[in-house]
Amino acid sequence: MNIKNINNLNQLFFEKYSSLKDKNEILLTNLKEPKKSYSWSEVFKSINILSTELSKFVTKGDRCLLISENRPEWFISDMSIMLSQSITVPAYTTYIEKDYEYIIDDCGPTVIFVSNNEQFNKIKNIVKKKNFIKKIFSFEKIEDLDPKNYVNINNLIIQTKENNINFPSNLNRKDVACIIYTSGTQGNPKGVMLSHGGILNNCEGAIELLNPLIKKNNPKFLTWLPLSHSYEHTVQFVQVSVNAKVFYAESIEKLIKNMNDCSPDIMTAVPRFYQNLFQKINSNFEKIKGIKKVLIDKTISLGLKKNRKIPLNIFEKIQNFLLDKIIRKKIKAQFGGSLKTFVSGGGALDKEVGYFLNAIGLPTLQGYGLTEASPVVSCNPIDDIRVDTVGPPFKGNEVKIAEDGEILVKGENVMLGYWNNTVETNKVLKDGWLYTGDIGVFEKNYLKITDRKKDIIITPGGDNISPLKIENEIINSNLFDQAIVYGENKPYLIALLVLSNDKKDLDKVEIRDEIEKINNNLSKIEKIKKYFLINEKFSIENGMLTPTLKLKRFKIIQKYKNSIEKLYQ
Repeated sequence: MNIKNINNLNQLFFEKYSSLKDKNEILLTNLKEPKKSYSWSEVFKSINILSTELSKFVTKGDRCLLISENRPEWFISDMSIMLSQSITVPAYTTYIEKDYEYIIDDCGPTVIFVSNNEQFNKIKNIVKKKNFIKKIFSFEKIEDLDPKNYVNINNLIIQTKENNINFPSNLNRKDVACIIYTSGTQGNPKGVMLSHGGILNNCEGAIELLNPLIKKNNPKFLTWLPLSHSYEHTVQFVQVSVNAKVFYAESIEKLIKNMNDCSPDIMTAVPRFYQNLFQKINSNFEKIKGIKKVLIDKTISLGLKKNRKIPLNIFEKIQNFLLDKIIRKKIKAQFGGSLKTFVSGGGALDKEVGYFLNAIGLPTLQGYGLTEASPVVSCNPIDDIRVDTVGPPFKGNEVKIAEDGEILVKGENVMLGYWNNTVETNKVLKDGWLYTGDIGVFEKNYLKITDRKKDIIITPGGDNISPLKIENEIINSNLFDQAIVYGENKPYLIALLVLSNDKKDLDKVEIRDEIEKINNNLSKIEKIKKYFLINEKFSIENGMLTPTLKLKRFKIIQKYKNSIEKLYQ
């Protein structure tokens, strides 16, 4: 199948389904309900039925808000919305009422999809006030609504006989497929309009990347990152492209268990997951003694040498081969045994974490992207991983570095613009180029991110400092779970620190000594001069983390403004 000849995402699914419908293969499985799986044929039938019903309430270009945890009905609803020629607007289940009201007011959805009563309760007060909302579709029973006032899609599918075939749709590559609201680390979220062609373009690059990894039919993917995030939203269609079996994880707490449940070949996640994994494995390694400790240390040292492209001598090659069988195979077995690669995106992966995971036999490909690029711009290939880079640009997009170091992207994958926001669109789209706000360089066609333009700390002396680099140094210590570094236009840097759960009883001297140890790895202008501890962990619930676990830097600094200022007195 040549993706260049595909007009829209519905056609992509239809063509794959047509080649697989007689095999009765499973496409979607919810690990919360492992007995509830959907074959390609069942998904096809469900999309047809749902899109026919939905078409009674929408016309081309109407927006449909989708609020749900990851589950098979999410994919079915997304495909049905597009098949009805309307536009999917995914929303995080972690939003609070005012967030939903902002998005509903901004995009004006005709229909809202909710998974269950819990999600509906978050918007029920808003729905009463908005007369443009024609219908609620749900995946489960809604207690607070008369059954006549909403459509339970699972009941609809069960009760409806085979209907007319709607596939494929007549949408083209330039039509809007979805509006994905940015996480909102600064100000109100902006609705990013992504086209069918933009996502298909990303699929093309991803397939080229994954081909060396997929030696068999039906590679297994474990999905955890919210489908409302542009990264996982696009991964759905990559999965369709490669005839995947998709497993929806129960929760982040059960990821390791779920990996053993389904033995995935590929898993995508954000850097925070890998940071936690690094700390957990490292902590376990520290408890090991004797010959096992010697073998693990050797595994790491040879793995690091190989990852850093330092040639191994014949004796080291033999040792490394044996350690693959003795150590790395056992480590991989703890994650299901079939893992071909982790893929990291949605933020910068600390290179120490990347080197470590690759060294112990957990291949980790770091990529780079942003919602406005559908979202992937580049990614490391499995046969030449360069941990301190984000890999070569994906096929089909053009990347260049501006005079001030900013990364610019051009191609079909670039967004159509921000919904109802020409002013913000014109700030980042100029002459077809997307101004990413990230700073980078090319090293032998591999893109390297050196900084985030708006997160740079500029000192009174004109020095440019990356807070992210220092924060990574801090949280790589097992004493600290989270950190924010501050110092914009200040004489020195300070840090806001959250201790790890098992380190809450540390005294001031131990904390001071650890900060001194961290400072030894930093340049003079990067050193932390003062700090204070925060008892409350930054979380999605308290509004200090975005749904993809990024720090809401501006909001945190505003909250602790008085404490910060005291450190400069």
